[in-house]
Amino acid sequence: MNAESPAPAPVTGAPLYQLKAEFFKTLGHPARIRVLELLSEREYAVAEMLREVGIEASHLSQQLAVLRRSNLVATRREGSTVYYRLTNPQVAELLRVARTILGDVISGQAELLDGLRAEPERPAQH
Repeated sequence: MNAESPAPAPVTGAPLYQLKAEFFKTLGHPARIRVLELLSEREYAVAEMLREVGIEASHLSQQLAVLRRSNLVATRREGSTVYYRLTNPQVAELLRVARTILGDVISGQAELLDGLRAEPERPAQH
């Protein structure tokens, strides 16, 4: 498999850190993160997700297949409409924690930048 669609790690015999790395590889695509964010709110039909994610249908289908293979999402069919949902509500919590961490990192970087701007520029010493 390529980097766009990581294979689920075998459960038996693999160290936990390797399984975690495979899990995070699965999360390592912006479209997959956006899909999971949407599904953190509620169940979505594929057509609804297309409007929200803003990628081509075939690309969305590929990303949904990766999430299905990793058992992060599940489907149900109602007539010709396919609906997706998270298989575990803790995925939504993980995304919330990631947002908090990113907020802290960005805040720290902004403080560093402010500190650099406040320092007087010193002439280069030769």
